[in-house]
Amino acid sequence: MMLTTKEPDINYLRIERAIQFLEQHFRRQPSLDEVAEHVHLSPFHFQRMFSHWAGVTPKRFLQFLTIDFLKEKLVTSRNILEATELAGLSSQSRVYDLFTTLEGVTPQEYRTRGNGIQVTYGIHATPFGVALLGTTPRGICWLSFIASDEDPGLAIEAMKEHWHNALFRSDESVTAPLIDRIFHIDQADSGPLHLFVKGTTFQLKVWEALLRIPMGAVTTYQGVAEYIGKPRALQAVGSAVGANQIAYLIPCHRVIRKDGVLGEYRWSPARKKSIIGWEFGRVDEADQNAN
Repeated sequence: MMLTTKEPDINYLRIERAIQFLEQHFRRQPSLDEVAEHVHLSPFHFQRMFSHWAGVTPKRFLQFLTIDFLKEKLVTSRNILEATELAGLSSQSRVYDLFTTLEGVTPQEYRTRGNGIQVTYGIHATPFGVALLGTTPRGICWLSFIASDEDPGLAIEAMKEHWHNALFRSDESVTAPLIDRIFHIDQADSGPLHLFVKGTTFQLKVWEALLRIPMGAVTTYQGVAEYIGKPRALQAVGSAVGANQIAYLIPCHRVIRKDGVLGEYRWSPARKKSIIGWEFGRVDEADQNAN
């Protein structure tokens, strides 16, 4: 079933509030009853809703987001970029993740041959809140999350500013099937999703590296810098990660600090935590089913 703006994912708003509450009160380990009361649900309904969304219980989800767990993931994921390259894959996850191909143009190339690109866009509900998706005949060119209190028009203007030479039209019937594929990954034979991005040569290298981090893994800015052959370019790597205009598909959320702290995220730190926890939950569920 496709998610549209006519079917708002109100559960995510509750989950986001629950994650923020758990973060604020983590040291005293609030009870299920207390968290449920905070999001105005009975403990039974909150546990069921959260487990259905995340694939794991709230307690297990919180464990995924602790520094000790994330440090452990960094150790096991240390050579993940090299491993995926040797395997010839953009992702190693068994299920749920997407194969994507990336075509990039530099700003100069876009200035000379970017006129007349047609961008079709739509606004949709997703498991992580409302998102704006833009697509071209060459691939998806934009995916950004919109805060519950944000004017969607601002997100549209940001997309138009980034692709300033393009022609734009709104058509959710075009973008809805893409949203459904991105966030409900059950079409193994549907082929890769194509991405079309604009960035410097350095940014393109960083984004290509991010595409090799599979679901259920994390890496550091240092790991990305070493992979692209620029081990001292940590600040530049951080800037390139932050300049990513395609949320979730180019998984900049899987890059965290070396001390296990998740760090900032341009679409809100709470959303980064929800995405990472959700992905860990899906991989954990797949591992359990495989055993």
